[in-house]
Amino acid sequence: MAQQSGSASAAYYAGNRRALLVKRRYQADYNRKDKEVKRRVALKRINRQKGTYGNGDGKDVSHRKDGTTFMEKASKNRARNRSRA
Repeated sequence: MAQQSGSASAAYYAGNRRALLVKRRYQADYNRKDKEVKRRVALKRINRQKGTYGNGDGKDVSHRKDGTTFMEKASKNRARNRSRA
């Protein structure tokens, strides 16, 4: 049996074009909400203050549970707290 790559949701959307279009539309609408725009602006502001925005160093500003921030590899920061299949 061949090994399948990707997530179950990726496989679902690969076979259901209409569902993918509905999801993309929902996500586009969600990203336009004032709350989400303000959230992204705040995150970019922190990145610029730390000097890492757009410099290609592969670092993200990571948030601790107590609200403080620190620099961390983007791959580690974005992989944390993902649901496991």
